[in-house]
Amino acid sequence: MDINEKLQKAGLTGNESKVYLELLRGGELNANQVAKSIGMDRTLTYTVINHLIEKGQVNYIIKGGKKFFSCAGLSNLLNSIRSREDIVKELIGELKNVKKKIVSDSKVEVYEGKEGLRTIVKMIIKNKNACFFGATGRAYDYLYETSIWVREWKKKGGSARIITSLKYKGHPMTNIKGMKVKYLDVESEATTSVFGDYVSIHVSIERPLIILIRDKYIAESYRNYFEVLWKVAKK
Repeated sequence: MDINEKLQKAGLTGNESKVYLELLRGGELNANQVAKSIGMDRTLTYTVINHLIEKGQVNYIIKGGKKFFSCAGLSNLLNSIRSREDIVKELIGELKNVKKKIVSDSKVEVYEGKEGLRTIVKMIIKNKNACFFGATGRAYDYLYETSIWVREWKKKGGSARIITSLKYKGHPMTNIKGMKVKYLDVESEATTSVFGDYVSIHVSIERPLIILIRDKYIAESYRNYFEVLWKVAKK
């Protein structure tokens, strides 16, 4: 990389670097002398010199009514860099105050069959609190190990509330020790489970089908609905 290219990297244009080098070599020169020496149009030379003056790279004196130009201190080549540095520093301060967009952590998944049901039940018992409405007890019936998991869950301090139909009164799920159960005279084949930031809706008529939603706002909304139902449900 030659000196012209380096000057351009430092912030000068191609024509500015030519004029700058000529003034550096010649000392004090008028615009005509610069133009002739580098073979540049006189008007263009004046324009380039004025740009260099604006950048703080060239200054002038007047002798005999004529302007003679010379290079300013070489350290002035850092002016544009310092200027950009100041702007960047200010920009960094402003960028720190820019609020980040909330990235949605929402997710929807679909599970099928006994293995899918087993996955959801395992997720539920990892949470200390859960609530279920529209419970049919079919998940309990499908998975023989559910009763074992629930007992372990209770030992670890897990608690749950169930709202189910009157027709399921006496089902094993309603007799789990420590499980609070209430009843509503509503027919439903879909069980909704709310735990942590999750809501699962499953139907197990022929083959288990589960829709799992991960979204804290949806989960909180479903909990609110559950609380309303819990108040009107009967023991």
